[in-house]
Amino acid sequence: MLIAVTGDTHYGDKTKNLPLPLFESLERKGPDMILHTGDVTSGELLERLEGFAPVVAVRGNADHLDLPGERVIDAEDIRIGLLHGHEFFSLNSDFLALKALDMGVDVLVFGHTHRFYHDVVSVHGRRVVLLNPGSPTFPRMDSPGLAFLEVRGESVRIKRVRFW
Repeated sequence: MLIAVTGDTHYGDKTKNLPLPLFESLERKGPDMILHTGDVTSGELLERLEGFAPVVAVRGNADHLDLPGERVIDAEDIRIGLLHGHEFFSLNSDFLALKALDMGVDVLVFGHTHRFYHDVVSVHGRRVVLLNPGSPTFPRMDSPGLAFLEVRGESVRIKRVRFW
């Protein structure tokens, strides 16, 4: 299963333009699902993404859309937690790993920082994958892009796509 992961797009509040490489990557890869980590800010963007694959999104601090704050998704033999992250004091790996344990997930996908981040940590004997796809529109001290999460059984691979 191939899952595209994006977030912090701020479409509609900070920009009316989305980088063409975002849609080219989705067209080329043909994901089974798209996860959005919040700060969508426009239902129009979600509709556009739905043209590529089913979308699961959460509410960010800039969103006024009727979206949940957290989601848990089953993908093959793993559970993926999805949240924005603005409600936490710290987004360090120890805290995020504990949040993943609290949610009962193997992978925790989050946003808010507008920076790509990927790590695999062990907490209480459990392996947890942490992923922030960054932002395709407003990266902070980073390149614009998105990430792909490839799930095969219990195996997870992350691929980062930089637009330039």
